Amino acid sequence: LHLLGADTLIVTNAAGCVRTDWKAGDLMLITGQIMLFAESPLRGENLPQFGPRFPDASHLYTPRLQALAREVAAAQGLPLREGVYFFMAGPQFETPAEIRAIRLLGGDAVGMSTVTEALTAAHCGIELLGFSVITNMAAGMLDQPLTTEEVSETGRMIEERFSAYLKSVIREMSVYE
Repeated sequence: LHLLGADTLIVTNAAGCVRTDWKAGDLMLITGQIMLFAESPLRGENLPQFGPRFPDASHLYTPRLQALAREVAAAQGLPLREGVYFFMAGPQFETPAEIRAIRLLGGDAVGMSTVTEALTAAHCGIELLGFSVITNMAAGMLDQPLTTEEVSETGRMIEERFSAYLKSVIREMSVYE
């Protein structure tokens, strides 16, 4: 994307909910991320044209784009949660013990994507905005097994509302630039 001239990236994902006060179908603005148990996508030889060897990760998700996302959500009357996305490598759903640990470590949502893409984009100096669609309660949160069908069903349920919101954010970004 950097080589193609992209300067802004919006990442989205389907995520499991780690919080007891949220529910499937909520939208979350990603304000931070945690990746403890996987290799960084920046390992290996650094190519200076993509960015510095040790990029600053203080503001991976661009604050002014987050502010814009909040404004658009408020204008639409759309509830927008904010939280920390916790990356797990997968491809299996997490265990209830892992979910308890994730909650203790500050995660609000958990999933198997987004974080490596965010780190790579930030390394290249690409501005970043991220959203999680909370598609299910994480393992052990409810007394029922997790299924990909539940994730897909919730995704379909929120698809239209999320798509309309995302289009509005993109439209405002182009005016904002």
